[in-house]
Amino acid sequence: MQSSIIIDKLKSLGITFGEVPQPGGSYVAVNIRGNVAYVAIQLPIKDNQFYFLGRLGKEVTTEQGYEAAKMAATNVLLQIDKFVGYDRIIGLNHADIYYQVHDTWDEGPQVANGASDLFLKVLGDRGLHTRAILGVDKLPKNHSVALVTSFTIK
Repeated sequence: MQSSIIIDKLKSLGITFGEVPQPGGSYVAVNIRGNVAYVAIQLPIKDNQFYFLGRLGKEVTTEQGYEAAKMAATNVLLQIDKFVGYDRIIGLNHADIYYQVHDTWDEGPQVANGASDLFLKVLGDRGLHTRAILGVDKLPKNHSVALVTSFTIK
């Protein structure tokens, strides 16, 4: 993978990553319409291995959920690096952060911060965003966390 500002920032934060994850169905990873880049669902996947499987509050702790969201956000950034490029980013608009939840567990904001914190560290002011956090009964392949994002680009 060629070095870029995004890649260099991730490495400087001590974040390791593998190849950019491929879509798991009949869709594209990044769809650009006008000046908006929509990034399809990203999960805590690295080198085709699934991490942090299960329900938050049962098999996955809040701290692990934070790391899962951070890993999914890393994959968002890898997709942006591959299909858009740092120089074209005006800003991250919005992130929908889904988490697979168990019963009365209610620490979604702390988990979502794993993604939000990483976006701000890597993108600076370009990483300011709104977000929605949604506790759901089921995510694909038993993933604990999933992210969907959009960016305004030049």
